[in-house]
Amino acid sequence: MRVDPVRRLGLPIYLALVCLAGCAVYHTAPLPSAPDLASVPSLTIPASEFWLPGMEPHPFPANGLDETAVVTLAVFNDPDLRAARLQAGVARAQLVQSGLLPNPQLNADFEKSALNYGGDIGLTEDLQALITRGAVKAAARANQRQVHLDILWQEWQVAQMARQLFIRMRSDEQLRGLLISTREFLTERYREDNAAMQKGDLTLNAVTADLTVLTNSEAKLRQLEVDENSAGHQLNALLGLKPDAQLRLIGSTNAGALSKNQLDEAIAALPHRRADLLALQAGYEAQEQRVREAVVAQFPDLSAGVVFSRDPAEGVNDLGPEVSLSLPIFNRNQGQIEIQRATRAALRQTYQARLDQASGQAHQVWEATKIMDRQLGELDARLTILRHTESAAKKSFEEGNLSAALYVQTELSLLSAEAEDIQLRAARDRAESVLDTLLGIPFKAS
Repeated sequence: MRVDPVRRLGLPIYLALVCLAGCAVYHTAPLPSAPDLASVPSLTIPASEFWLPGMEPHPFPANGLDETAVVTLAVFNDPDLRAARLQAGVARAQLVQSGLLPNPQLNADFEKSALNYGGDIGLTEDLQALITRGAVKAAARANQRQVHLDILWQEWQVAQMARQLFIRMRSDEQLRGLLISTREFLTERYREDNAAMQKGDLTLNAVTADLTVLTNSEAKLRQLEVDENSAGHQLNALLGLKPDAQLRLIGSTNAGALSKNQLDEAIAALPHRRADLLALQAGYEAQEQRVREAVVAQFPDLSAGVVFSRDPAEGVNDLGPEVSLSLPIFNRNQGQIEIQRATRAALRQTYQARLDQASGQAHQVWEATKIMDRQLGELDARLTILRHTESAAKKSFEEGNLSAALYVQTELSLLSAEAEDIQLRAARDRAESVLDTLLGIPFKAS
């Protein structure tokens, strides 16, 4: 029985429709219409998934948030980081895509003569993809590793920001208490001196000087309130909290000083430890594979398949192989090879520049911490003297052997030095925290 060629041609079409039936379906994904912020601190993903170097699942203190809790919440809940983590899914999809072979090509045509029906049906596959598949998959694997390391470096940056804000807000709390004490002291002195002026025991100049000092103190307190508001909103945003969420911070920072030997060892280990440098290494490896892919792709394109044909005049069926080969006369992929090699050279220089920059910044910040340590030592010695002087001045004032103006000046000198001590220690702690990040030193839990 003769089979109609139209029916023969209908079989591939049927198979194509079957394949299309298994395709993915498009779904819309509307954008959110309201903020997605929490009222109280909580983890949005299990603590067991926390893998920032040096940090482990940390129980939150019942009476507030310590530095480790703040860092943990920031790394898990920061909205920008949550979006960045979704990029890992893109890299995984690209890795899957790199392992897929191109679909075979189906070609068909139909002819008719006075005597017979005829036509051709051919199925071919691009063999070039098999040749470059190894390099493409290796590049995709390296790219996926780079994406994960880039996300880790972003997590490190967010953790660093959280530590900076924690240190800043804790020092602001101490400074606020000191400024309030200063304001109360100056307010009391102003009231007493104003009362003395009303009795004619004190001049207007003395009272005016008290008022000026009191006004300056209140201005510092008002500025501190503005700074606290700014830092609090920044920390709430970092933790994925509503702007009006109230946080109670406890404890101190875990940043510590490094010796010169520890600094040198950490700088030597930078290429093996700092996440952004490891990400650049992975990117360079991916580019190496792209160079390899371009070199391999210079060989002639080769496609192979099978063709079934029926002559419409003779009614004779033919079945045989088909091979297609491009001739590398004009384009031997030399342009792509040079592009990929130039890109590789640029990535190498980018990595070298980042490594040099990291080393230089680490040295600079380490030197800054040593300068601030020296300054703190000098300030501590001055504070010891000022405390003894203030104690003696207070006793002399109470005994009536020292004027109010000199006593106030002595008291203000001590309070000013104590405020400077709080601010300088906070600056030193922030610098040590920055240094830990620059050197890729694992975090220390509270």
